[in-house]
Amino acid sequence: MSSKLKSTTGLLLLCIALFACQSTPKKNPQNAVVYKGQDGKKYLALADAEVFDKSWSHSKTLFVQMAAEPDNMHPCNSNSEMRSILNNFVHKYLLTLDLEQCGVMPDLAIAMPEEDATHTQYVYTLRENAKWDDGSPITSDDILFSYKAYCCPLTQNPHQKPYLNNIKRIEKVADKPNAVRFVMERAYVQNLEMTIDYPIIQEKLFDPTHILRKESFEGFKDKNFKANPALEKWAQFFNDPKTGHELQWISGAGPYKFVDWKAGEAIILVKKANYWATNSAQIWDQQGPDTIYFKSVKDPNTLMLELKNQTIDASTFLSAKPLLSLQEDSAFNANYNSCFVSNFNYSYIAINCKPDGVKHGPLFTDKRVRRALAYLTPVDDIIKVVYKNKCGRTVSMVSPLKAEYNKDLALIPVDVEKAKALLAEAGWKDSDGDGILDKVIDGKKWSMRADINIMNAVPDWKDIANMVAEVYRKAGIELTIQLMDPGVFVQKNKEHDFDLSMGSWGGVSSADDFTSIWSSDSWKTKGNNFTGFGNAQSDALIDSCKYIVDFNRRVPYIKAFQALVYEEQPYIFLNSSTRRLLLHKRWGNAKFFIQRPGIALNSLQLIQAK
Repeated sequence: MSSKLKSTTGLLLLCIALFACQSTPKKNPQNAVVYKGQDGKKYLALADAEVFDKSWSHSKTLFVQMAAEPDNMHPCNSNSEMRSILNNFVHKYLLTLDLEQCGVMPDLAIAMPEEDATHTQYVYTLRENAKWDDGSPITSDDILFSYKAYCCPLTQNPHQKPYLNNIKRIEKVADKPNAVRFVMERAYVQNLEMTIDYPIIQEKLFDPTHILRKESFEGFKDKNFKANPALEKWAQFFNDPKTGHELQWISGAGPYKFVDWKAGEAIILVKKANYWATNSAQIWDQQGPDTIYFKSVKDPNTLMLELKNQTIDASTFLSAKPLLSLQEDSAFNANYNSCFVSNFNYSYIAINCKPDGVKHGPLFTDKRVRRALAYLTPVDDIIKVVYKNKCGRTVSMVSPLKAEYNKDLALIPVDVEKAKALLAEAGWKDSDGDGILDKVIDGKKWSMRADINIMNAVPDWKDIANMVAEVYRKAGIELTIQLMDPGVFVQKNKEHDFDLSMGSWGGVSSADDFTSIWSSDSWKTKGNNFTGFGNAQSDALIDSCKYIVDFNRRVPYIKAFQALVYEEQPYIFLNSSTRRLLLHKRWGNAKFFIQRPGIALNSLQLIQAK
C-alpha cells in the first residue's frame, strides 16, 4: 500500500496550462513556468472553454487512454495502478483521498472517525443512505466482512498484510447500530490513512452463508491458526481468478458500474441510475460523464494519432517527449489543456540481492557491485534526454517534496572508472578476454550478463534501458532487455525471478510506512520487497518510522533508514516523477491535482455549447 497524505511544504506543481481556444499561439510561453500553487491549493482549476468548437464531439462518453490494463480487478489480490484508478469509480471506502487538500476525507463514513487519546481506537459512523446496487443498505456487517476477508490468512494479498497486521479487532458499537470501532494494536502513522486502500465489499455477494461471521480477527492472528473446511472453501472461491475478472464480482458501491472488459481493447464504466449519492457534493460521488471508456493505447504513435483525431479525451500516462511535441502544435493547444505535475512517485532499477543461484546467478550480492551499477547509471542524461528536464533526481524512496527527505545523501554521478575499480575490488575481471567480466563463485564461473525486466506498456523505459545498457557495457557488463506485459512483470518480481527490474512506485503526501517494500518479512512472503533487502537493523528502523506518531521525533529515524538503503544500494533511484496530464477542452469542471490520480474523471462535465 502506498504512503498516504501528510501535507508538505515546498510542494511544486510544474504546470503548463493551455487555456486559449483556437487562437492559442503555436508555442505556448507558459511551458517553462513553475507553478507553485495559490492560497495553499494543491491543484490547478482549469477554466471552461468559452466556445464549443464545431469539431468537438457532443458525446457524453469520456474516452481515456489506458496504457496498461489491470492484472485483475479483485478487491485485494492485486497491486496494479490501473486497478486502483478504476476502483475510485467502482468502489467506496471508509475514507478516501481528499484531492484538493492532499489529505483524507470521509467516503462511506459520514465524518472523520472519533479517535481516542491513545490513537488506537477509532469509531466510524456510516452514511445512512449508502446502498448497494440491489438496494440493500451498507451496514456495519459489510465493514466487518470486508476487513475479515482482507485479514484472513488464506487471502492471497501478501502486499497488504503488513498494514492490516496492526488491526487488533473491528467490532460493532452497542449504542450506534450504524457504526464500527477499529481497535488497533498500537499507535501507527497510517491508522487512518490505511482505510483508503481497502474497498468495502458486499457480504451478501461474497459471503452469502456468513462463513466469516464465525471467524474473529484475533483468531486470524493466532500463530496456531488452522482453517476449517468451510473457510478453506470460501477462500478458494475468493482467491479464484474469476473473482477478479468476471463482471458479476466486479461490483461495488461507487457511482459507476463496471460493464465490460474487452481484453487488449477497452474497459467500460457506465454511471448508475438512481445512484444513492446523486445529491452529494463529494468529488468521488460525482457522475459527470455517462460513460467512462478506458481505451487501451500503448503505442505512443497511435496515441498521437488518436489525439490528432480528438478520439481520446484524457490521459495521465503520456510520456514526456510526446507531450512536449504536442505542446508545439497549435491545433493540440486549441483542443486540449495539458500539464506537467510534480508528484510523490519515483522510478528505480531494483537489484536482486538474494538470487536463487541457479536461474539467476550471484552477480549482485556484493554491495560494492551494486554501488558500481549506480555509478554506471546515467540518471542525469536520462532526465535530460528522455524526460526533457521535466523531473528531478532522487536518491531515496522518500519524495524530495517532503520535509523528511534526507538531503545529506549525495546524488551519485556517472563515473565509469570508479565503477570499474569497485568491480575489480569485488573480484570481477575479464579472465577470458571476451569483454565481459567474470568471477568464480563457489567453484562455478559466472559471467556478468544480466537481464533487465521492463514493462512493455511504458515506452520511455525501453529508451532508458538502452541508455543504461550502453554505459554498463563500458565496464564489462552485458544487459539484455526483457520486455513483458505488466502482469508478467509483476509476477516475476513477486517470485524474485529477475536480475534487474525497472519500475516505479506511486506515492502520495502522507507519512510513509516502509514495511511492504522494504521489510525482510515482505521478501519472505513474496510481497513488494522483491530485492531481498533487509535485516534486523533495517526492520527496527522501519518499526520506529511507522510507530512513532510525532513527526519531529520520527524524522531522524526516517533519515537514518534512507541512509541505510543508500549504503546497501538494493535500488538505483532514477528520478522523482512528474505526471503528464491532458484533457480535452470539451470537458469542464476540471482540475489537475498534485495527488494521484491527477484528474477526477467522474467529476468532469461536458460543457454547454455556445
